[in-house]
Amino acid sequence: MRRVRHAGAARPGVLTDVDGDLARMRAAVAPLLEHDNRFGGTAVAPAAVRLWRAGQRTLDRDGVPERGRAGYLSAVAELAEIAGWLLFDAGRRDAARTAFLESRQLARQAGDRPMEWFALDMLAMQDVDESRPDGALRIADELLTRPGIPPRVALIARVRRGRALARRGERRRALDELARARGALEDSVSPRDPAWAWWVNDGEITGHEGEALLSLGDVTGAIPKLRRARELASGDVPGGRFPLYYGVALLSAYASAHAWRECEATLLSIGPQLETVTSERARRRLRATLRDISRRPDAPAWVSDHVRAEH
Repeated sequence: MRRVRHAGAARPGVLTDVDGDLARMRAAVAPLLEHDNRFGGTAVAPAAVRLWRAGQRTLDRDGVPERGRAGYLSAVAELAEIAGWLLFDAGRRDAARTAFLESRQLARQAGDRPMEWFALDMLAMQDVDESRPDGALRIADELLTRPGIPPRVALIARVRRGRALARRGERRRALDELARARGALEDSVSPRDPAWAWWVNDGEITGHEGEALLSLGDVTGAIPKLRRARELASGDVPGGRFPLYYGVALLSAYASAHAWRECEATLLSIGPQLETVTSERARRRLRATLRDISRRPDAPAWVSDHVRAEH
């Protein structure tokens, strides 16, 4: 984004160092995301919120010259999106949704379509995660019907659509959408794809395929997908947030399949990650899975012992 320095005379309430402020906001993004990728979003979500709110306060008091306002709006929209994601991972769902909605609004004011697409994608993701498939479908359809949508944005919209359809139990339509998304993954990356779409890769699609099959009750199909997604995530960031998340998803699938020895092995592998990764999203799912296992009358005693120890 081009940064514009205000050359006019300073006046009360107007920020004159737009370049410096933008640089500081943008410099904060990478460390926040790196920490999230390795340790989860719970610890750093408050810092992201403070950065976003500080930028928002500057905008609210008309502290940005007109020539630099679009770039500033985009930067604050990005911080709102990041704060939303970290809040989502931290288990603060209502606050996350507020951040995503504000990110979309700021991006629209800035004329920053890629950031608006990202905010919409995050809202669809949250709707899927919280079992609101109709909301996710509306957002995905909105994205897919926009003229000139970049290929990677269309791909991830199809993923959200497939996951939402799986939540509704529509197996064939869900798997068709995910198959279209996987087919599109093999196409070359377009120069029109936004920078934020870098994470749309084989591991991402594989994980969503596994989650969709799990939603559909097909644990036999879900297990190899989730196992592969965990392997790919571990190759990228060993011991990080995504390996933990897919480990917990795999534990849920094994429990549904009554694969108790695999449950034990997965629980043992998850244990060390819980000492360093603070993702409340993963921990909340783990607690739900452990409660489910503890109620299973056919669970072996040694599995129940592990469940009590972890719970």
